[in-house]
Amino acid sequence: MCGRLSQYDGINDFVAALSMPNALVNNAGDLPFERYNAAPTTQLAIFHQEGQYLHADMVRWGWRPHWAKDRASPINARVEKVAHGPFFRAIWPHRAIIAINNWFEWVDEGGPKKQPYLIRRKDRAPILCAAIGQYPSAEHPPSEHDGFVIITADSAGGMVDIHDRRPVTLSPELAREWLDPHTPKEHAEQMALLQGESTEAFEWFQVDRAVGNVRNHGPEIIEPKSAITDGDEKGNG
Repeated sequence: MCGRLSQYDGINDFVAALSMPNALVNNAGDLPFERYNAAPTTQLAIFHQEGQYLHADMVRWGWRPHWAKDRASPINARVEKVAHGPFFRAIWPHRAIIAINNWFEWVDEGGPKKQPYLIRRKDRAPILCAAIGQYPSAEHPPSEHDGFVIITADSAGGMVDIHDRRPVTLSPELAREWLDPHTPKEHAEQMALLQGESTEAFEWFQVDRAVGNVRNHGPEIIEPKSAITDGDEKGNG
């Protein structure tokens, strides 16, 4: 997964996608986020659960443990290693969901520059990505060390033509289970490894190379350059 995504709906749209009846503690605001070209270190809205309450907070995309000062903050964590490696040990128990509208990948198609593609759900519903992080809670006030990473897995099916890694995305039912503090860590690991949504739920198409510049961040960034349809060489999986 490359480091660019869109989160332009509002928090209430994302709550509706989760279908979660829990009372919401909303620290993310009610207006649409309008982040069409969000890059690492951007403050993005994530969900986490404390007790019976669903919390929405703005948290930086990217995290590293305090002892890893000699390296940049990763934005992703490989599902094959995240539960057992030392790097993410401190935040593995702190599960979150980041709801996004789409993400972008860059493909080498033989030209002078790589071609960007936008990937979204076929039904245009928000994409519920499994994440972990360090974020504000009842016991921990906001900190400069707060951040989150998105869990990624090997791409499957046709999406491997776009990139070899993709976010672990969950159905609303599994996303609610992922957020539940009572879900055992071992079960959460199996969910992330085995129960992510299939490639068939997604479609992708070329977008303008202007998305490569983070200063270009308007809605035109997500418009198709040339739509890719089922049956084409790089079709919808």
